[in-house]
Amino acid sequence: MPAPLANVPVHLVTGFLGSGKSTLIRRLIEQKPAGERWAVVINEFGRVGIDQAMFAERDDLVVKGLPGGCLCCQLAFVLQASLVNLLHRHRPDRLIIEPSGLGHPAGLLDVLRGEGFDGVLDVRDIIALLDPRRLDDSRARHHETFLDQLAMADGVALTMTDLATPDQREEARAWLGEFWPPKRWIAEAPHGALPLPLLLESRRHAGSTGAASSAHQAARPAAATLMLEDVELREPEPGRPLREEGASLGHATLGWRWHAADLFELDRVTRLLGELPANLRVKGVLHTADGWKLYNRADGTVSLTGTAWRRDSRLELIGEAGHLPDTKALELKLAGCLVSG
Repeated sequence: MPAPLANVPVHLVTGFLGSGKSTLIRRLIEQKPAGERWAVVINEFGRVGIDQAMFAERDDLVVKGLPGGCLCCQLAFVLQASLVNLLHRHRPDRLIIEPSGLGHPAGLLDVLRGEGFDGVLDVRDIIALLDPRRLDDSRARHHETFLDQLAMADGVALTMTDLATPDQREEARAWLGEFWPPKRWIAEAPHGALPLPLLLESRRHAGSTGAASSAHQAARPAAATLMLEDVELREPEPGRPLREEGASLGHATLGWRWHAADLFELDRVTRLLGELPANLRVKGVLHTADGWKLYNRADGTVSLTGTAWRRDSRLELIGEAGHLPDTKALELKLAGCLVSG
């Protein structure tokens, strides 16, 4: 019988939509000590689940995707059940949890500090990501969840600093300096490169759990009957993509999944995605005639990279409720980007 798990370090990596959470976690994994097995739990607000495609499968890394809502309210039960199963089956040395960009850390901490994980999990520094350019938008400085993510963080990683000006970086540091209690650390993480010691040498999160925002509290009753089956994904058939839609917390999602055999013309599909409204968060993993590609657009910045993902093609759009493009019209245009038989 293996010894019971005790005090497994848990790290929360929070940050608003498009702040670069998955990229930062991937860069941390690249630095992972050889003797440790890590588990990563990725929560996506959309129902399709794309961020997990950024991580290649390996023996010393377990990646679990939990799409379809927010861990702190809508998927709290799912998270608890998934963590029990993950800890029992894989016995990780370290656990990293990436909540949705719209997620609130308070409800998540309630689960991790609950009676079922007492003595098993040890919540370390909460890391919040901040793109300094976001502070140019006055709406961000007054967004309840955005502010709460930063207020509850022990340390803040400044991302996208290669795209920000020196004044924007300095303004972000000055603004963060006004938070109380002060942050244990503020570090720049260009291209997601956060020094590993900030993770390995982190201390126990000592802050109070606090309370989730009013929007998250309101979302909990509607999620009370959510079961694990609701986040399991059906398999699409060739030529017949499955559409997934959802809405909560003032935002809406629209996504599709295609069979792995469906093939996109890369230039045509990227051109179509580039024509979508600039305020939409767009991400996808697509099987193209030029290979499997990971597409990511946040705050007007687009990246297109290769990926080891081979399961199916996926595309997700996230935006403010009522501001997504016409579903059927876009679905027809996407069908026109497929390589004809």
